[in-house]
Amino acid sequence: MKYRALTVSGEFGSGGVKIAHILAEWLGWKLLDEELILAIARAAHVDKKVVSSYDERPESWLRRFHEQAVRGVAMATGQRVDEEDIFDAREMVTKTRRIVEEAHDEGNCVIVGRGSQCLLHSKPDTFHLFVYAPLRERMERLKTTLEPGTDIAERMRVVDDERCKYLQQQFGKQWRDPHLYSLMIRSHADLDAAARVVLYAVTGKSQVSDR
Repeated sequence: MKYRALTVSGEFGSGGVKIAHILAEWLGWKLLDEELILAIARAAHVDKKVVSSYDERPESWLRRFHEQAVRGVAMATGQRVDEEDIFDAREMVTKTRRIVEEAHDEGNCVIVGRGSQCLLHSKPDTFHLFVYAPLRERMERLKTTLEPGTDIAERMRVVDDERCKYLQQQFGKQWRDPHLYSLMIRSHADLDAAARVVLYAVTGKSQVSDR
């Protein structure tokens, strides 16, 4: 199988994002991580901060109620509401789906999270990766990236819980379901070593060719 796209998901602090960056560089493929948020913001004509507020976060009942109320009031008053005029969780998924599918169609792309493992699950030419790591190793890794004084264990719990609920809410899938992934790999201190395993799984090569 010749793969044209790679999705990368994983536990917070597992090194999955770094592995995605490494693989994108080795493969010479386009990386969609922060770039995906910017693309959605441009497509929706909203500020990046608005898009980030929906980024892999479950929708609360209060927020959902407010968004439905806005649509309801517009309909009750006879106003036409175009989808591009309202940016909410529904529109976030719609825009994400379009951009992710366009990236897949172009090929040679590494996509980080955002439900891409679900959006492209029916594509046989897409490799889906999930990265996990022991709690202690994740905490050690996050010590160098989070602000001093952060309750690292609590942050990990919150972020992973949000990712899990987001996938369940938007796609009806379990985040850690092995059937969503081509490979689930335990990372360790040497992220390059984990990336080489994935590289071999995707390309059949254990080393990066000179380009």
